[in-house]
Amino acid sequence: MNVSQYLHGTAPEEQQRLSRLNSLLNEMALREMRLSGGERILDVGSGLGQLTRAMAQRAGRPAIGIERSGEQLAEAHAQARVSGEADLVEFRQGSAESLPLAESEWGTFDIVHTRFLLEHVQDPAAVVQQMVRAARPGGRIILVDDTHDTHRLWPEPAGLSRLWSAYLRTYDRLGCDPYVGHRLVALLAGAGAAPKRNTWLFFGACAGQPELLAAYVDNLVLILEGVREQILSQGEFDRAMFDACLAAIRAWGRRSDAAYWYAIAWAEGMRV
Repeated sequence: MNVSQYLHGTAPEEQQRLSRLNSLLNEMALREMRLSGGERILDVGSGLGQLTRAMAQRAGRPAIGIERSGEQLAEAHAQARVSGEADLVEFRQGSAESLPLAESEWGTFDIVHTRFLLEHVQDPAAVVQQMVRAARPGGRIILVDDTHDTHRLWPEPAGLSRLWSAYLRTYDRLGCDPYVGHRLVALLAGAGAAPKRNTWLFFGACAGQPELLAAYVDNLVLILEGVREQILSQGEFDRAMFDACLAAIRAWGRRSDAAYWYAIAWAEGMRV
């Protein structure tokens, strides 16, 4: 099996970006989960653990978070300690394609969740199969991931379309699918789960929400900056062109008519 690589790395700057991204998304994600309390939760690809802890809070019992990266786990533990929530999550290091669960834990979870993981693995079907196996009969499997073709800034900043296309090609070079969000229901069905519903999480803002829009623009610039070398290696952009495009995005964020639209795919299935 190929070893998956996280395109954006685990440097402190990326961890800071992910923390801010969690603050933008977690509340809407929790609303969609519709936790009723008491759920036994497994979070696959838990990253910094902020959403894992939030799910555990809503469920009223500790959750298990699985994360491959030692750097991410170290930061997750540190954030949990600072927040006084170290008892909310049991973090385990391991692969999403081979979950580190005891034999007695398989088939016991009420909710098995993953977010922004499937786009970074070469075999998302293998991950979803593991997730379905971990759920109890009647348990919920929740997949949340990107469909990068829904990304729109209007009026479009100069050069963004070409730069975004170059960014998506960095996924291809790792054998990953930047459009995996469109496949979530099919992945559930292929793993033997019964699909139950799908929806979108809206990610965006407009000029009338200046602080929120600035946060989304900052996230976009940091994503692109973080893969600068991978994009430049493709030969379509030189450093000056790349920097000019980022400057255009920053300037666009100050327009009085700016509108940012993005949709994150959500799909839920049940183990039968």
